[in-house]
Amino acid sequence: MLTTRMEFIVRYAETDAQGIAHHANYLVWFEEGRSDFLRQQGLAYSEMERQGYLVVVAGIELTCRAAAFYEDVLVLFTTLDRIRSRGLEFSYRLHNRQNMLLAEGRSRHVVVGRDRRPTALPEAWLVALRSGGTATGVEIQS
Repeated sequence: MLTTRMEFIVRYAETDAQGIAHHANYLVWFEEGRSDFLRQQGLAYSEMERQGYLVVVAGIELTCRAAAFYEDVLVLFTTLDRIRSRGLEFSYRLHNRQNMLLAEGRSRHVVVGRDRRPTALPEAWLVALRSGGTATGVEIQS
């Protein structure tokens, strides 16, 4: 499966009084990793939503291995592990610049339509995700 890489710096607002990143931020960083992953495939969440497809979290796991600190440069690897017409599964590995594994996790997502009922993603999007190609410019009839 395809894996993307994203770098970012731990912001002051993401830390506690000791300068340690709060564990809740790891889930936010995973969300950023998913969004970045999809953008790199030509599938922005915002465009998916405009076309009536919402990708909602059905389950999430986080295992913390070591602390991240204020102004650390972090590297997040996001992998799309499973693609189904109505669901996606991602995994995440968060490292610091020294390549120490800080956290890892998984998330499961269900695709729902505007009516909030499960629905299938358009075939063109599924093809783009499976091939690691781009779906830029794909017109979807809603």
